[in-house]
Amino acid sequence: MGKLKLEYKTKYGKCYHGDIENFFGDKTFNKYKGKIDLIFTSPPFPLNRKKKYGNLNGDEYIKWLTRITSSFNEYLSETGSLVIEIGNAWEPNEPCMSTLPLETLLSIKKKGNYKLCQQFVWYNTAKLPSPIQWVNIERIRVKDSFTHIWWFSKVTNPKANNKKVLMEYSKSMSKLMNSKKYNSGLRPSEHNIGKKSFLSNNGGAIPSNVLISSNTISNSKYLNSCKDSQLSPHPARMPSDLVLFFVKFLTDKNDLVIDPFAGSNTTGEICESLERKWISIEIDKSYVVSSKFKFMDKINESV
Repeated sequence: MGKLKLEYKTKYGKCYHGDIENFFGDKTFNKYKGKIDLIFTSPPFPLNRKKKYGNLNGDEYIKWLTRITSSFNEYLSETGSLVIEIGNAWEPNEPCMSTLPLETLLSIKKKGNYKLCQQFVWYNTAKLPSPIQWVNIERIRVKDSFTHIWWFSKVTNPKANNKKVLMEYSKSMSKLMNSKKYNSGLRPSEHNIGKKSFLSNNGGAIPSNVLISSNTISNSKYLNSCKDSQLSPHPARMPSDLVLFFVKFLTDKNDLVIDPFAGSNTTGEICESLERKWISIEIDKSYVVSSKFKFMDKINESV
């Protein structure tokens, strides 16, 4: 596949069809070197069988993804971030997990010369039982319901602000703050809880690095439009709230965000709503076409 082709654009973003590897070295995109504030993506997982959206395995997968993520180093701003989700994999015909996803993430860190700012886990509450052979049939494993999300950067202190992603206080925490008193002092862990540690209302609770989300929406504008147009929706859509979390956490208004494996272009959709500039790249033309349903009232027809 040759050069990337611009398929549609909006006020804030552009969606290209083609292979992300054609992004690098293309003079069209040289202007983005050192300008990207966030690369957020979920590449094809290293599965043991082919899926419609493609995947590699073994050393081939590690080399392929490491090459791409390393090439992005010079495009990231000095305070920019690379956030990448990679799902779990299992050994062929064995009830044993593969370390390939972790090997890939470690390779990305080493070869790309990135700092690992923090490791996240996405717990998918609606994940179907898998692997079927070991979980459903032989009943010797439990279902695999989380994936790794690693946050990388070029520096130890990239742009980030957890005040932008605060969660609503729990009922017990709200009650504690309203009571104006609690059992302070030394804990068995030797952590000393001060007398005013929990009395300040800071606008919300700081979220943890375990992100709980599902992707069970079955009646969205995107899915309905795909059905009406007889187009297949992307089979591995990223939940909007996960994208929302990282875009809000790691970027500001008018920052530039890129998703090199855009799929149904959830990243572009969220960035558009938050007034972030965005670039999405997807190799499968049918997914590019169907992703336009999310932007029908925003697309600039001058492409």
